[in-house]
Amino acid sequence: MDFLDNPVRRYAWGSRTVIAGLQSRPVPSAHPEAELWLGAHPADPSYLVDPEVGTRRSLLGELADDPAGRLGEATARRWGGRLPFLLKVLAADEPLSLQAHPGAGQAEAGFALENERGIPLDDASRNYKDASHKPELVCALTEFHALTGFREPATTVEFLNALDAPELAGHVGLLAGQPDENGLRALFSTWITLPQEMLDRLVPAVQDACVRLLRDPASRFRAETRTVLELSERYPGDAGVLAALLLNRVTLAPGEALYQGDGVLHAYLSGACIEVMANSDNVLRGGLTPKHVDVPELLRVLNFAAGPPPLVHGVRDGAITRYDTEASEFQLRRLDWAGATEGYVVSLPDCGPRILLCTQGAAKVSAGSGRSLCLRRGEAIWLDARDFEVKAASHEGPAQLFLATAGTEAESR
Repeated sequence: MDFLDNPVRRYAWGSRTVIAGLQSRPVPSAHPEAELWLGAHPADPSYLVDPEVGTRRSLLGELADDPAGRLGEATARRWGGRLPFLLKVLAADEPLSLQAHPGAGQAEAGFALENERGIPLDDASRNYKDASHKPELVCALTEFHALTGFREPATTVEFLNALDAPELAGHVGLLAGQPDENGLRALFSTWITLPQEMLDRLVPAVQDACVRLLRDPASRFRAETRTVLELSERYPGDAGVLAALLLNRVTLAPGEALYQGDGVLHAYLSGACIEVMANSDNVLRGGLTPKHVDVPELLRVLNFAAGPPPLVHGVRDGAITRYDTEASEFQLRRLDWAGATEGYVVSLPDCGPRILLCTQGAAKVSAGSGRSLCLRRGEAIWLDARDFEVKAASHEGPAQLFLATAGTEAESR
């Protein structure tokens, strides 16, 4: 059981207040801070620290030296000695790129092919940084806004008709005549492959239509319309603005969660959340970004199945809320105490590698070995396979912790 020192990633879309405030640093921060990474990703691993003796050791290096001891034999064997998940605090003041993540087989094949072609891992045109898929779960810390998955075609046709833009008429017919996955594929493929001169005419026409529709107080698409309008102002002439017309618009309240499986097109718009994902960096972008967009590869991995947003409803058991998904790489739990908890102690699962992050208040965490730590807001600790009978309780008031573990396939030894 060790404290973690975790890297902060600075991207232009990040917040100057959320992560700095969480860690009790001066607010606003000097630069936008987008993500706090907790884990053993090769690009930016966490460090195990002992404040009493002043040691600082790379978690990535510790796992390489003793995978079975740190991860447990079953987890080390299942994931080739790697920590299978990465935990993040994500803080977005501006929209992230429109993107999707490949499936496991697609990632393995794509990674091998780009290696054969000799494309460096840091090349901007590289799609696959590793051979893993990247399912991910976000749990809102603040009100959190996102676009995710294709909306039911009939509702999208209703939305497009409500915009009443003559420039869209021929495009709407593609979906109205085939209101299913094939129709969505045809329309999205048409939009994302339009020449720039056509986008420069179509996107402003959609923008004007959104302005007109927002004047209708009875419109049922006000959130969707406002989002498309905001994106068009930020990314003029971008095909991703058109793609946003096809996606579910979601607002999460704190504690609500959303799961992104393989091939799901999505964009996080604003807000702060806890994010846990497979330990991968494979992203295929579809717009709303100056970065590389590989349209043929994106179309190859996209899942055009339509339906409601993939919300995850937490399962509450006392102080613990568990968020179940199909991903075997990770599971997320949230621990909440409304006040000081004399005698109200929660037992954590004995399930191999775990990362525990405090987002509110403070908590006492103790292990069967007799070691005990006080975990305060913004701090995190690493628990490995040898840390059994771990218990937590709030310290002097309300508290909230997030616990990330390997998925339900993980064994305790």
